[in-house]
Amino acid sequence: MHRRRHKVPWKLLKRKTPIARKRVFVCPEPTCLHHDPCHALDDLVGIKKHFRRKHSNQKQWVYEKCSNGYAVQSDYKVHLKTCGTRGHSCDCGRVFSR
Repeated sequence: MHRRRHKVPWKLLKRKTPIARKRVFVCPEPTCLHHDPCHALDDLVGIKKHFRRKHSNQKQWVYEKCSNGYAVQSDYKVHLKTCGTRGHSCDCGRVFSR
């Protein structure tokens, strides 16, 4: 309406190409938060990792030193880097890993 005063066309122009809808991946577990499309994940790998971490009881990668098990290999690799390292100790006796 305001643009009428400037003597220019005030109607909204239609888009030439339709907007591509973003593809989302939802968790197949109906009670999960990520089952709702509003809380869905962006990629298939992410939803697979989520399902293995949260809904699968199978731990494929087990570290022998501390017997921690992981359902996702990337979590296991991160644990390998940090397990057994004491880190820095403060004068008060507390130990910090990073």
